[in-house]
Amino acid sequence: MRVGRPSRRARTLLMTLGVLAVLGMAFTMFAGFWTDWLWYRSVNYSSVFTTTLWTKIGLFFVFGVLMALAVGFNIWLAHRLRPPLSAMSMEQQNLDRYRMGIAPYKRWLLLGIVSLVGLIAGASASSQWRTWLMWVNGVSFGQKDPQFHLDISFYTFDLPWYRFLLGFGFAAAILSVIAAALTHYLYGGLRITSPGARATAAATGHLSVLLGVFVALKAVAYWLDRYGLAVKSSDFKATDSWTGLRYVDANAYLPAKTILFCIAVICALLFFATLWRRTWQLPVIGFGLMVLSAILIGGLYPAIVQKFQVQPNEQAKEAPYVEKNLKATREAYGIDDASVKEYDGKSTQTDKTKLRDDVDATASIRVVDPNVVSPTFQQLQQMRNYYAFPTNLDVDRYSKDGKNAGDQDTVIGLRELNLAGIPKNNWINDHFRYTHGYGVVAAKGTEADAEGRPVFTESNLPSQGDLGTYQQRVYYGEKTTEYSIVGGPQKEIDYSDDNGEKTYSYKDKSGVNLSNPINRAAYAVAFSEPQILYSGAIGEGSRILYNRTPKQRVEAVAPWLTIDGDAYPAVVNGKIQWIVDAYTTTNGYPYASRTTLGDTTADSLTATNNSRAVVAQQNQVNYIRNSVKATVDAYTGEVKLYQWDTKDPVLKTWMKAFPGTVEPKKDISTDLMAHLRYPQDLFKVQRELLARYHVEDADTFLSGSEVWQVPDDPTNKSGDAVPPYYLSMKMPDQSAQAFSLTTTFTPNGRDNLSAFMSVDAEAGTSDYGKIRILKLPTNTTVNGPKQVQSQFNSEQDIAETISLLNRGDSNVEYGNLLTVPLDGGLLYVEPVYVRGGGLKYPLLRKVLVTYGGNTAFEDTLDEALNKVFGADGSTTPPPDDDGGTTKPPPTSSNPTVQQALDDAQKAFDAGQEALKKGDWEAYGRAQEDLEDALKRAENAQAAADKSGGSSAKPSSSPSPRSSPSSSPRSSPSG
Repeated sequence: MRVGRPSRRARTLLMTLGVLAVLGMAFTMFAGFWTDWLWYRSVNYSSVFTTTLWTKIGLFFVFGVLMALAVGFNIWLAHRLRPPLSAMSMEQQNLDRYRMGIAPYKRWLLLGIVSLVGLIAGASASSQWRTWLMWVNGVSFGQKDPQFHLDISFYTFDLPWYRFLLGFGFAAAILSVIAAALTHYLYGGLRITSPGARATAAATGHLSVLLGVFVALKAVAYWLDRYGLAVKSSDFKATDSWTGLRYVDANAYLPAKTILFCIAVICALLFFATLWRRTWQLPVIGFGLMVLSAILIGGLYPAIVQKFQVQPNEQAKEAPYVEKNLKATREAYGIDDASVKEYDGKSTQTDKTKLRDDVDATASIRVVDPNVVSPTFQQLQQMRNYYAFPTNLDVDRYSKDGKNAGDQDTVIGLRELNLAGIPKNNWINDHFRYTHGYGVVAAKGTEADAEGRPVFTESNLPSQGDLGTYQQRVYYGEKTTEYSIVGGPQKEIDYSDDNGEKTYSYKDKSGVNLSNPINRAAYAVAFSEPQILYSGAIGEGSRILYNRTPKQRVEAVAPWLTIDGDAYPAVVNGKIQWIVDAYTTTNGYPYASRTTLGDTTADSLTATNNSRAVVAQQNQVNYIRNSVKATVDAYTGEVKLYQWDTKDPVLKTWMKAFPGTVEPKKDISTDLMAHLRYPQDLFKVQRELLARYHVEDADTFLSGSEVWQVPDDPTNKSGDAVPPYYLSMKMPDQSAQAFSLTTTFTPNGRDNLSAFMSVDAEAGTSDYGKIRILKLPTNTTVNGPKQVQSQFNSEQDIAETISLLNRGDSNVEYGNLLTVPLDGGLLYVEPVYVRGGGLKYPLLRKVLVTYGGNTAFEDTLDEALNKVFGADGSTTPPPDDDGGTTKPPPTSSNPTVQQALDDAQKAFDAGQEALKKGDWEAYGRAQEDLEDALKRAENAQAAADKSGGSSAKPSSSPSPRSSPSSSPRSSPSG
């Protein structure tokens, strides 16, 4: 049956559908571009968008056109140089069919080929926008490498761009050779089976020139390889990742590359000479010589030098090059000023009372672990199911009045929005009504209350406490990953109290205005949500907020920075500000060994919380600086970048590329400066390098006898590295406590302690960033974290109490194992939490302390310290079977007081019985009864004293778990 042409109506319909499909695809592409532009404009970083965009477009067109011209010209030239057709062989007769088939479409075929290679080349080149910007804006380091005496900027900024150009040249030469050879073959310039010459003189000359260009590029590659040796990574037994020249590189590879460069230049000239000689003989001989030389000179000769010169006397041969690597690596990672001092690891102080007093002067020991107590914050301060706290809270410093940073270590978290907890999920609730979190919750890091709960300094809803008045609404946070539409006709739920829900309408100009129908259509496409286009909940004043996590915003406005894994909040000048540390990096620092950021910054916390992972633009690096401190306003989303490292040439380069995006360091306010700290990921990178590069002489480095390792976290079974801990403490050479970041080292393959490392983390001080390492003797054994944890678990009394606390459905959770240098020895402190019974959150129940072989496991830090140091020992009752203390019966001659004390004793006994059973609800009720009874006794005694009665004061009273603040030996920040 014959099928006729479609009707005009059908053709019109098909054409209309085709046009609509093309328009739809075009608008989809436009929507992505347009929404990006609107977002960058909304955060006042439109210059980042335009600079990046125009750089990509420029590279795309320049290199796309160059590749298209190179390939297209050689196809055209090969076609133009085709021989006149004559009596054809069978091969040529077969090819003639193809020639005739493509003849009508030659121009279109040529256009298609060059367009395809141009698009591919342009797309590849546009991805090199960072390389181009660094090359064109590169700033001098003011330092020269020890081998070639070139400024380090040559390796970091210039060499990567030259290598890209070389790679592009190779690609263009290879594609041109292939395209020209195929064209010559198709039109008879090259013959495989035909009788006579295999190539015409024109084809020979054309292909020879292209091959000559390829070989000339190879000569350039050999020359650049000489400099590449300074940043080349190789395996070396002294280190996992060696970078820079070794003896064999300087004495074999370097001269070999120079010789190969000369041979390649001669070979290229021989190829060019075929334009006159019209023969392949000499170029082929030259090319074969070059390949043979590459094998013998570039491969065999260095192997001989390594085998017969280096290996018999490796220590002496490699020492000069190891010294260069040591110096460069320490400079590149900012560890060249690290102070390494010998430390005995054992105290010689015999006055235990003085030692006990020294503890409080040496450290404000944090017993509230920010990585454990998030569920406690959640249970006690969540207030509504649609709020949540991050899995890991943060540690900051606040003064006693809470208005600015000071001497009190504080655990802090924001009550952020949790969409999973709203009563009913739908589009309006998820994106219009529930839009923000509310308030800061903070607790003292050094205290817990009588029931093991945090002592809150900022709590309730709205939050009240020491922090004063500030904007409490949290529109931008770590858990805020969905977009919200605010400021329009739809009111938002602000918070709820006893009087019901409070509503609110966003007042700031953050986000993108949706009153424009084009904007609404673009976001409807970009977010695949058509309701944005027609919903009545969107009207005049509606704004869409997205890209709302602090790290996400900083990464977007500064795509050339690497972002620290831990953004943390602080109340600054009446606002909640997220503080984000950012780094400039490169992998082109000569002689500096490389590290992998993703692996180096991983620890037991990142293993369970992916949001704490570093956001790396370049995973393999050998240079890093904390060059930028960024802030993100939790209410407005405003992003500010501050120059922190004023000497970093990499940052200066990016500031030239993106002028006006980074504000000067002097613009950091005093209040903000007080909350800046040394970043964790930089510290983790530095400690990983210092495990090998703490030594400064080549012989020790080569022997490997001083290699350390970061121990695994002993408080869990993850097998991941122990995280560094923030702690206010005093190192032996310091006169007062300083907010610090600390870690420990163990010998490679062993568990005893080899070193303790701290860095002054308090910004704005003269010692900020100073790394101090206490190196333990190698001829004595000092317990490391794993051994201390094992010691805790192996002592019979402690093991029995732990078993008791684990009874029923209760679980013991170990907090951070803190290490504090104290009078030549090392003090270990570990809080122990219990979660179970009717409780869904961990409570601090015990504190483990060990020093000088003495171990204590008590209800409070003060009690444990007193026991370890024997201070006030005469008044400390012996432990009972539950690990608590047996209290003498209280007595008083005042019957009212005595009755209250009797009630207190009963409540105390009931609490101990509940503790045995693991019944935490009953234990909590008993503690409330105990507190009430003690208060009645106190009031009755006060009344008797005021009336002039002669009633004797109670001789003793049951004392359950008291907070450190109730002890005369509480820590200074308590």
